[in-house]
Amino acid sequence: MRKPKEKRKGFFAEFKEFISRGSVIDLAVGIIIGGAFTAIVTALTGHILTPLINWILASIIGDKGLESARTLLSAQYQTVDGVQVIDWESSIYIDWGAFISAIINFILIALVLFLIVRTINKAKAKKEALEAKQLEKYYEKHPEERPAPVEPGVPAPTQEELLTQIRDILKEKK
Repeated sequence: MRKPKEKRKGFFAEFKEFISRGSVIDLAVGIIIGGAFTAIVTALTGHILTPLINWILASIIGDKGLESARTLLSAQYQTVDGVQVIDWESSIYIDWGAFISAIINFILIALVLFLIVRTINKAKAKKEALEAKQLEKYYEKHPEERPAPVEPGVPAPTQEELLTQIRDILKEKK
């Protein structure tokens, strides 16, 4: 037996409700921005920082820098113009340069995220301080509305006690 049409939700109606929630949309936007941000950091690392590090390492150790930072475990050779050279595609090696580049990538992403979170936290703290200052000004003009300070060590009244007090106040007013 089928449910009445107004109570039944179809797959697409449920999907529309799910996708139109703010948190899902915020998550999607975050993922898209994260992907774009990763592309920027990867470009910065791969096209600016890694070449600079390679240039510095090449000037110090006289090699190709991170590009040649490899440990050869099993070499396969090929002959090019009568000279045997290592065939890197079929050889087994540890690519330290790629590992160091990934570490640089991670540090850059962590640094930028730290700066973003730090900026957001500072802005949030400033906003809270401003709101507290405005609230204090309001209480200066309306001292009767300032909540009573909580005494340390004195337990807060239970919900039942508060309801009893409200009932008693209402009885007195009648």
